Amino acid sequence: MSKRRLVLTLILGLLLLVVLSGVVFSQQPSLERGHAIAERECASCHAVGRDGASLHLKAPPFRELPKRYPVEHLAESLVEGIVVGHGDMPEFLFEPDDVEALLAYIASLAK
Repeated sequence: MSKRRLVLTLILGLLLLVVLSGVVFSQQPSLERGHAIAERECASCHAVGRDGASLHLKAPPFRELPKRYPVEHLAESLVEGIVVGHGDMPEFLFEPDDVEALLAYIASLAK
C-alpha cells in the first residue's frame, strides 16, 4: 500500500469514527437538557436540584422521586400529560426526547 493511500485510509477511518461517535453521543440523554427542562417547567413548584425545599408544599423534590418508585414509570405520564400530582399541578405535555432527558436528569439525582 502506498504512503498516500495509507494516509487517505487513516483520514477516512478517523472521519468515520468522529461521525459515528457524534451519533452515539447525540442519542444519549442530555442531563443538561433535562436539568434545563426541569428548571423551566417544574422549578416553580418542585425543588429540582440535589438540595433545597420545594416551593409548593405538596410538590415532592425531584431528588425524592427515584426513592419512591422507578423513574421510568413517569415516562408515559409525561408524554400523555400529567394530570395528577399535587392538586393544583398544571398539565404538561412533553415530547419523547424531552421526557428521556428529564427522566435521565431525575434519575441522576439519586446517585
